[in-house]
Amino acid sequence: MGVLAGAEPFGHTGSAETGFLLCHGFTGTPASMRAWGDHLAEAGFTVRCPLLPGHGTRWPDLNRTTWQDWYGAVREALLELLSSCKTVFVGGLSMGGTLTLRLAEEFGDRIAGIVLVNPSVTRLKWDTKLLPVLGKIVPSVPAIANDIKKPGETELAYPRTPVRAAASLAKLWALVRADLPKVTQPVLLLHSAVDHVVEPENSRLVLAGVSSTDVTEVVLENSYHVATQDNDADVIFTRSVEFAKAHAGQAEETA
Repeated sequence: MGVLAGAEPFGHTGSAETGFLLCHGFTGTPASMRAWGDHLAEAGFTVRCPLLPGHGTRWPDLNRTTWQDWYGAVREALLELLSSCKTVFVGGLSMGGTLTLRLAEEFGDRIAGIVLVNPSVTRLKWDTKLLPVLGKIVPSVPAIANDIKKPGETELAYPRTPVRAAASLAKLWALVRADLPKVTQPVLLLHSAVDHVVEPENSRLVLAGVSSTDVTEVVLENSYHVATQDNDADVIFTRSVEFAKAHAGQAEETA
């Protein structure tokens, strides 16, 4: 089966001065990032948003992939942007935020700043520890997708949550949490006041764990988890452009 209509990766080639990599969430697709990417492109940035392996086709395909596959895809896209743009930022939603943090941990000041929207680094529910065992018995559980407050808006994502892939995501969370002190870049963290997928503890852990001295926290009062498609989407888009423009200037001054 091919890629679902609307789930395709996308990119915009703008200025060679500033690039912006966007990372979508677990079981989701670039569709959840497209409006954000369009807004960044209108601001003149070069934008890339890859489709993560195992996503955008059928949910069983995701169980055949691991976090290393997803990270490899965003890492490759980042390297391409770093080779073509003077200053590069990374942003992500949910697991896209997890991948963003991992890139920040690896690449250090080669990334000028990161934007996190409802990032995930843990799950407090009791069954999380059972994922490796559960994955051998049950291939999927009910979906986590489409947590959107805005009427009429729908996330293009899988109707089931693949368990083996979720177990791999939990391994990535542990690595990212352990290395949070390696994150030193400016951080813009936007999280929803009500999120039925990612618990508030996630943003608290990120804010407490990073070593960044330039950290801005924004609470999205009128959105649920998929905030890039929700009522506060314009807040995310506007603040990320302002953030990138401010810190691209700072990066040039220190270069």
